[in-house]
Amino acid sequence: MTPANITTRLATPADAAAIAAIYNEGIADRVATFETEPRTPEQIAALLTDKGDKFPTVVAERDGTVIAWAGAGAYRARPAYAGVAEHSVYVARAARGTGAGRVTLIALCRLYAERGFWKILSRIFPENTASLALHEKCGFRVVGIYRRHGKLEGQWRDCVIVERLLP
Repeated sequence: MTPANITTRLATPADAAAIAAIYNEGIADRVATFETEPRTPEQIAALLTDKGDKFPTVVAERDGTVIAWAGAGAYRARPAYAGVAEHSVYVARAARGTGAGRVTLIALCRLYAERGFWKILSRIFPENTASLALHEKCGFRVVGIYRRHGKLEGQWRDCVIVERLLP
């Protein structure tokens, strides 16, 4: 069941400012990414263009406003992994807890399954309990934990690895 008034669609470069604003909230929160520098709409537009049709991004809208997005990229360059995508999902602070993340992530999984991908995965900070719960609700399973996977502001951070096999 889709939450009221939330729809999804493919992102276009015209969505870059909204995607950047949501991503920058995630960067500022320090629980969703190792990134520390805000992204500009121009950087996001270039990224969307570079990914093209191979790795599309999905946005969720409510009343014409983008409130969440999910995108993916190649897991590894080796041909054996051509059907594995590594994704991210971000929800605007004001839309958290509304079901927007679930709708967006499910739409991304469906889209990538339609494109022949057989697995989608992500790495999530253990402290990001909302994201872990979201992924569980969307059919992901925890594979393991990377210990001391990277440093954020001088502190080692672990990452929980989650995956979902696509039909």
